[in-house]
Amino acid sequence: MEISKTDLDALNAIVKITIDRSDYEKNVTAVLIDYKKNANIPGFRKGHVPMGMIKKQYQKAVIADEVNKLLRENLENFIKDKKLDLLGNPLPKLVEEELDWNAEQIDFEFELGLAPKFEVKIDQLKKVVQYEIDPEVKMINEQMDYIRKQYGKLVSQTAPEKDFEITAKFSNQEHKIEKISTFKLDDLKSKKAISCLKKETINSIVNFPVKGFYKDNDLLKRELSLNDDQINALISSNISLEIKEINERIPAELNQELYDKLYAAGTVTSEKELKEKIKEDLRKQFAPQADQKLMGDITEFLIKKTKFKLPSDFLKRWMQNSGKEKLTIEQAVEEYNKSEKGIRYQLIEGKIISDNKLDISFEELKAFAGIMIENQMRQYGQQPDQKQIDGIVSNLLANQEETRRISEQLMSNKILTFFKENAPLKKKKVGFDTFVKEAYGKA
Repeated sequence: MEISKTDLDALNAIVKITIDRSDYEKNVTAVLIDYKKNANIPGFRKGHVPMGMIKKQYQKAVIADEVNKLLRENLENFIKDKKLDLLGNPLPKLVEEELDWNAEQIDFEFELGLAPKFEVKIDQLKKVVQYEIDPEVKMINEQMDYIRKQYGKLVSQTAPEKDFEITAKFSNQEHKIEKISTFKLDDLKSKKAISCLKKETINSIVNFPVKGFYKDNDLLKRELSLNDDQINALISSNISLEIKEINERIPAELNQELYDKLYAAGTVTSEKELKEKIKEDLRKQFAPQADQKLMGDITEFLIKKTKFKLPSDFLKRWMQNSGKEKLTIEQAVEEYNKSEKGIRYQLIEGKIISDNKLDISFEELKAFAGIMIENQMRQYGQQPDQKQIDGIVSNLLANQEETRRISEQLMSNKILTFFKENAPLKKKKVGFDTFVKEAYGKA
């Protein structure tokens, strides 16, 4: 057997493999003998079928199978030995004439798409903004009001007023709607409905036009759990409300009892400390959004600024032939155009990982998975011990798909941390509303 590589250019190569008959003949003979022992052919006892008949029926398929095994094994070894960095998989070159499986030698050629050589210059990232979202006083106060209402108490009332919570059964027989929902007068648009409801009490039944009842249709959709088609059908109808409850929510007092419900006993002892905790919690809540924006901007910037060519023609042919169903050349070109930015960033990311030794050890993976499991369990009010966490992690990492998913998440975290610690990013502290406006162009 002979294997040789011919470089067509820096990104494309041809590997030629010449297989001699002697490379596979012994294995083919062994397989055919085994077929002969087990063949069930009418007119012959098991194991007594003539070898000539076995060869006539099976030899070509067995040779093809053994040759393909040799090709796969030796091509893989050649790529490893030569340390070739490929894009896609080797593509067999198609030949017009049919292969002669009885020839003394058979030649095969494979196209290779080679990964480009390039450098990633992270010092260019000085133009990329790293946002730190710092909650505004208004947002902190709103969150504190929300917490006080959440931990407050409901006091039953006889008639609706501003900020009272009205729980009612919404009904419309024609459209088969019957849903209990809670709302406030502030949610409503119709002044007539607001005026009317202020005069009603528990068990009252009132009817209103659906159109213009709520301030917006999205709120109506959520309250009644309807889709767009159902809303459109309902909008010209009336809706019946049967008032079930009217409650005033009395906010919890700012005292030690409330602080100890929210945080570990004694860690918060004043309104000032509560606000600091809320601010810290909001920062943590917003951090993933800032990180997502940062990573997206870095990705776009590096793709734009890191120049290198791809073996595009090869990749289009590979995409055309690598799926379950062969694509047309037009479909392959479309697929390549959709995938090109992703391919470029995968190469850039791989280069960063390689140059900066950001590989993941199994111990790192276990520790990361353990933190994930512990955080998830604590979110549901559980207090796991280390033995429980280790057991869950062990089961999780026994699943190949889960291991891959967690590894990708850990690597994303490592790369983001690398950029934060090493790239000359432009740091900017802003409020949440300013972040949304600057980052996404939304007011």
